[in-house]
Amino acid sequence: MPGPFKPNDAPVWPLLAKHRRAAQRFSLPRLFEQEPDRFERMHCSAAGLTLDYSRSLATAETVSLLLQAAEAVQLRDRIEALFGGGEVNPTEGRAALHTSLRDAGAGTPHRGEIEEVQRRIASFAVTLRAGGWIGATGRPVTDLVNLGIGGSDLGPRMVTAALHGDDPGRVRCHFVSNIDGADLAQVLAGLAPETTLFIISSKSFSTLETLQNAAAARQWLSGMAGREEDYARHLVAVTANPGRATEFGIPEDNIFPLWDWVGGRYSLWSAVGLPIVVAAGVDNFNELRAGAAAMDEHFRQAPFGENLPVLLGMLGIWYLNYWNATSYAVLPYLQRLRLFPDFLQQLEMESNGKSMRTDSRAVDYDTAPVVWGSVETNGQHSFHQLLHQGTRFVPVEFIAALEPGRGGDERHPWVLASCLGQARALMTGKTREEAREELLKEGKPEDEADRLAPHKAMPGNRPSNLILLERLDPRHLGALIALYEHKVYVQSVVWHTNAFDQYGVELGKVLGKRIHGALTGGDAGDLDPATRGVIDLYKKKYGK
Repeated sequence: MPGPFKPNDAPVWPLLAKHRRAAQRFSLPRLFEQEPDRFERMHCSAAGLTLDYSRSLATAETVSLLLQAAEAVQLRDRIEALFGGGEVNPTEGRAALHTSLRDAGAGTPHRGEIEEVQRRIASFAVTLRAGGWIGATGRPVTDLVNLGIGGSDLGPRMVTAALHGDDPGRVRCHFVSNIDGADLAQVLAGLAPETTLFIISSKSFSTLETLQNAAAARQWLSGMAGREEDYARHLVAVTANPGRATEFGIPEDNIFPLWDWVGGRYSLWSAVGLPIVVAAGVDNFNELRAGAAAMDEHFRQAPFGENLPVLLGMLGIWYLNYWNATSYAVLPYLQRLRLFPDFLQQLEMESNGKSMRTDSRAVDYDTAPVVWGSVETNGQHSFHQLLHQGTRFVPVEFIAALEPGRGGDERHPWVLASCLGQARALMTGKTREEAREELLKEGKPEDEADRLAPHKAMPGNRPSNLILLERLDPRHLGALIALYEHKVYVQSVVWHTNAFDQYGVELGKVLGKRIHGALTGGDAGDLDPATRGVIDLYKKKYGK
């Protein structure tokens, strides 16, 4: 059993550790028998979303202690600091004001800048969608290719897929992130330079993968007749470094600004979301923002016992730090949310995958579980075997909708039934005796039933949450994204981590540049023998 988790000296933490020892005896089926009103007490709703945590390995006492722990780390004050422009990113000395991009009302920091960029985003999208953006040869743009990586790719790619077809314009949207040339080549194979526009999305305008793809795209465009300044009409930038963008050859009027107070994985609400606006329309993008703003207001105002991000975040603390659940699975039962687990991987693991506290002391507890998952019901036929009968303790988060929204049909009750069936199976399991009786009813001989029953038994007592959307549309999707953003922030406050820096992504990139030099003719220098060995193999093969 994990040892005590002590993020500060408040008396609630030893009480939680003691409670965890008692929780070893929890049985979810028995808890439902003892508490017939458990669902009524353990679900709450906001912004069109419902969190059902009644299948958690938790009682009223558990939740009470977790909420006391949230109070003990001054979570209320930290929430106000987030919304009020406080320095919640201390390593970089910055605020994190992505919430301002959802509701730039009176008193919002940077309101004027935000409104100006939103006007430009809307104008750009309307012109493009209407066929009014004319390329170098006089033909209107029909395809938009977003070149980005990380937060400049995952967020807009996920939302564009989720809203695909809600309000389609005349322009098709594509995404390229991988420096592997096959990624860009596969997208460009069906496109024409004369009718293609590239968005180069990089906060620093120095991201290796994005700039390599941008250079390849520029070379592809150069095949058109005309001058370089003509095919510059096929390039747009989203960046906080406009000087580098103009050096690359992008006209100033084609550059949309970013700010240092918006982190990449929180940036889809900014000009980084241009592909979303082009794909789904201005109104739907505003609905997306409105849904997020509604969740922002809920997070800021609701009591902790009814606060969806707080409850979700603290239950995650309970499983990781007291049950040693080093991973959890996110399972959307909505095909249009197929990229949501990928999006959450960056949001959660890049935000809180830290081993250093904000006070520059090393942590002595786990932070940030591994996030994984897949669109369902596909997962039921692959990794659910491990969830039901494997040896690992993996809490599950199901995401479903009462109404599927656009694209759904009469099969949706089967989708919802599959989700609820999996949640119930994880909870109740199947005893050996039940498995044996099933086999006997199937006509198996008694000795065969005895032999097979242990293989068909499932332990159950495996916890899950259900996040239920009223329907999948832009507003509810915005609320869902904001829910997880705030959940991550809650956990960062408890773990004393900085959710808004990402120094861990840099070292490998720096070394990659050195190794690239060695691969292309330079000296391997003091690189380790394994790396030098691969470089030698490459040079022998390609004669460099």
